[in-house]
Amino acid sequence: MTRARVIVLALFAGCLLSGRAPVGSADLDAATSSRLDVSADITRRLDELNPHLTETQIARIRSAILRYSNKYSLDPLLVTAVIEVESAARPWARSPKGALGLMQVMPYMIRPLRMAGNASTIEANIEAGCMILADNIQRLGEEDGISAYFWGSKIRDVGYLNRVRAARERLRHEMPS
Repeated sequence: MTRARVIVLALFAGCLLSGRAPVGSADLDAATSSRLDVSADITRRLDELNPHLTETQIARIRSAILRYSNKYSLDPLLVTAVIEVESAARPWARSPKGALGLMQVMPYMIRPLRMAGNASTIEANIEAGCMILADNIQRLGEEDGISAYFWGSKIRDVGYLNRVRAARERLRHEMPS
């Protein structure tokens, strides 16, 4: 049994133990069902991208994606797509230019945010990436905001935008309808 299936089964068991209806039950509200679907899809994709991640690491990454995408009003599938393109879900990734972690955030971008913790930790890295991405999108619109996440203020082409869009579309198409 894959790690993703084990985690989905754990989510299902948690619903049963908490007295909440399991996925697929008639009285399960659409929002809860959608969150569980997105959570399961994120888990599955992280496991596919990086089979070296432990269950604990996957849970931390998934939780941070859901928490900070919600906090900064971002689509969690977009955040997952950025993580896929930026680091292939490798928390320890470091670019030749010095970008760190899952969302490949440059240290000089994190300092002014006055965030607690190390910029390379899972939670701090995802929060910083979400904060930067959300600010870009708010200022520039979604397309240029996503492109600016990679290019900065001088967007040179749409290659990065297209890779992020393709990753998000793969996630959307793999979700149950």
